[in-house]
Amino acid sequence: MNNKQILNRVFSYVGRYKIHLAFSLLLAAVSVAGTLYVPVLLGNVIDFIVDKGKVDFDGMVPILVEVCVIVGVVALSQWIMNVLNNKITFGVVKDMRDKAFSKIEKLPVSYIDSHPSGEIVSRVIADVDQFADGLLMGFTQFFTGIITIIGTLIFMLSINFWITVVVVIVTPLSFVIASFVAKKTHKMFTLQSETRGEQTAFIDEMIGNAKTVDAYSHYDENLKTFDEINARLKEYSLKAVFFSSITNPATRFVNSIVYAAVALFGAFLAVKTQQQAITVGVLAAFLSYASQYTKPFNEISGVVTELQNAFACAGRLFELLEEKEVPQDKENAVELKTVDGKLELKNVCFSYVENKKLIDNFNLSVKPGERVAIVGPTGCGKTTLINLLMRFYDVNSGNIIIDDNDYDNVTRKSLRQNFGMVLQDTWLKSGTIRDNIKMGAPNATDDEVIEAAKKAHSHSFIKRLPEGYDTLIGEDGGSLSQGQKQLLCITRLMLCKPPMLILDEATSSIDTRTEIKIQKAFAALMQGRTTFIVAHRLATIKEADVILVMNNGSIVEQGTHKELLALDGFYTNLYNSQFPSIK
Repeated sequence: MNNKQILNRVFSYVGRYKIHLAFSLLLAAVSVAGTLYVPVLLGNVIDFIVDKGKVDFDGMVPILVEVCVIVGVVALSQWIMNVLNNKITFGVVKDMRDKAFSKIEKLPVSYIDSHPSGEIVSRVIADVDQFADGLLMGFTQFFTGIITIIGTLIFMLSINFWITVVVVIVTPLSFVIASFVAKKTHKMFTLQSETRGEQTAFIDEMIGNAKTVDAYSHYDENLKTFDEINARLKEYSLKAVFFSSITNPATRFVNSIVYAAVALFGAFLAVKTQQQAITVGVLAAFLSYASQYTKPFNEISGVVTELQNAFACAGRLFELLEEKEVPQDKENAVELKTVDGKLELKNVCFSYVENKKLIDNFNLSVKPGERVAIVGPTGCGKTTLINLLMRFYDVNSGNIIIDDNDYDNVTRKSLRQNFGMVLQDTWLKSGTIRDNIKMGAPNATDDEVIEAAKKAHSHSFIKRLPEGYDTLIGEDGGSLSQGQKQLLCITRLMLCKPPMLILDEATSSIDTRTEIKIQKAFAALMQGRTTFIVAHRLATIKEADVILVMNNGSIVEQGTHKELLALDGFYTNLYNSQFPSIK
């Protein structure tokens, strides 16, 4: 996105705070007017000092009182203006983060799978914080600076036209410098934001896999990778700061030239007493105006470079907000209520990467209540089939039909509510044990939760925890073992009792004794429910109604355990590789 597009998007968010913005601009005008009027009054005070011992105090006192009142009004206006600017800035930041999180909830699983989680987090947290800093500086300095420039010009023109011309001719040098620096800084700030996101993603990945890093002593390699990313971030940051830091001294140099030119030209006019071109008091006021006139150019130049960073960060967030969402359900989409569990896959084709087929012309018919086991070597498409059944991904071509309803004509929410799923990779949220169990059935009673836990054989270890079912656990289960986390996920399934089940190595992390007990509970739960069982241990699927043997995205064999062994084919080879002495 270019700066114009980013600016339009920013204004669309700022526009929600029109009243705050209007009052802020009004107070900025009041503040600037008061600030600009004070030099006129002080100039008049100076003119009351005629000579040594000749000071008109009676004339000075009312003016000084007026100065104090104006300064008080200016201070109050600036305070209220800053409060309003803070409300606008952090209101915009809140709206952007709300929008971003809502967007993440609507993004397809394919986007989440293909982007590091740390990089996404960096866009929503770090980039928005950087944008907030630039936006706040823009409100506090940019608009006030512009009003100051316009107001100062008016005051200076009312005092002396020719000195004003001198100021106006020299000052544009600041814009030339700011324009040059802005082009350089935008690229560096963009690279800085991208690299910061890359660094956040790497740190997140390493912290999340700390045990694996320790197990393989991968410290040196990680340090090298981190050092390389950190070195690039340092280089981009230094260049961005270097170019942006040029602005301030360069514009101050221009300011000094303007001030010197006004002093020299004004003094030249002031000494022409015969023409009464300008008084000393007026010259003092003009010098003050010249300083105030050039100061905003310095501030605006600094704001421009800061805005380059803000725009770079905002651009990354807006890119996230522009990502394609999961398509909306059709207007006449069916809301599944009572599901029998009949499923058909007709000529299904799917691939994660274009021109690289994974599942090709896949056909399957599942009767209500059938237990379907899916086996095959790694990468054959077992998990992909589960992703398609849950509609985490849509098929490239072909149809999936549930109870005579095409998947495209069914709401995603009602479809997923009719599936219960336990995966090999468990997921638990921060909260209590009870909250995690009730995730799929928030209205369940405590007795129902305990009953489900007993069926899943998790009740005993839960009662041994410090607070039992009210024990707080951290992200992804905290200190619970992998087996305990998997038991909680099974408990969650036992509580929901959905009409269709997906068990993807659901007991892979559980000890053999507990697994046998859970298999019995699963057997009872599977009665009358269509169930898909993904398994690598073939001994666990002998009782399945039908076993699908997959290879290279297709079903190569299909039948019961005995029928497949009798074929002496692909399944037999898989089975014998696990049980070479058993026939």
